[in-house]
Amino acid sequence: MPELPDVEVYVERLRAYTLGKPLQGISVRSPFVLRTVSPPLASFAGRPVDEVRRLGKRIALGFEGGPFLVLHLMIAGRLRWRVDAPGPGARDVLAVFHWPGGHLIFTEASQKRRASLHAIADEAGLVVFERGGLEVLWADRAVFAAVLRSERHTVKRTLTDPRLISGIGNAYSDEILHRAQLSPARWTSTLDEGEIDRLYASTQGVLTEFTDRLRAEVGDGFPDKVTAFRADMAVHGKFRQPCPVCSTLVQRIAYADNETNYCPTCQTEGKLLADRALSQLLKGDWPRTLEELEERKLAARSDKS
Repeated sequence: MPELPDVEVYVERLRAYTLGKPLQGISVRSPFVLRTVSPPLASFAGRPVDEVRRLGKRIALGFEGGPFLVLHLMIAGRLRWRVDAPGPGARDVLAVFHWPGGHLIFTEASQKRRASLHAIADEAGLVVFERGGLEVLWADRAVFAAVLRSERHTVKRTLTDPRLISGIGNAYSDEILHRAQLSPARWTSTLDEGEIDRLYASTQGVLTEFTDRLRAEVGDGFPDKVTAFRADMAVHGKFRQPCPVCSTLVQRIAYADNETNYCPTCQTEGKLLADRALSQLLKGDWPRTLEELEERKLAARSDKS
């Protein structure tokens, strides 16, 4: 799912491409994407774009006269900018927004159809999309600490809960926790002042650095390769690859459509975090440390030979 750095760069490039330009029309290719009936999409035709803003992981385009279009990319949604509009049979296209000189193409590479488009009559209607999470890049350390302590959750869940912190998902939370040298399973209520300092600095650093990298990659163009699995990430998507800090193999906890990646040496004092599905299967045989895991692997190889 595109997260704060990705969405921020989308917003910046949409400003560069669309501000002050009249929307010529919207072609909806998938009936599932449009989640509202009023105002009608036809009413946006001819209106110039007044603003583009980020609402957590959503993108809101404001038009002359007050209405907004709100796009939520969810997991598999992406935006493309092309000089030519895609043909009627183009794959994965949900909607196409037509401007003079270019077309914004809203795609989703999934059959689950989670991405969405809402038409909103005025700014008051945006309230339903504001989850209340802290915009961490603009927050000081004291406010960040207060949010961490406001509810008792694991630190991974707190970072990814849009009611608490805005714009962070599975990928960047892994990177933040790795840099902060904190286990994703730590309870926020157990963090001491030094650990909160590390987590705050890591959150600011990771989000800022990746946003800057994405800006540099895109330049004056438009993001075409938004992905949750970047080669320059330390642990996310790097299961069984060496940690760039200590060379320990990255481990993971898999659940539903997501996974949490972490380094046992840097983050969990060498302990393996229990994967729910495997723990239920193996019960008491679940290895607790890297050493136990390697012993199990050696034993399995010996049994095969």
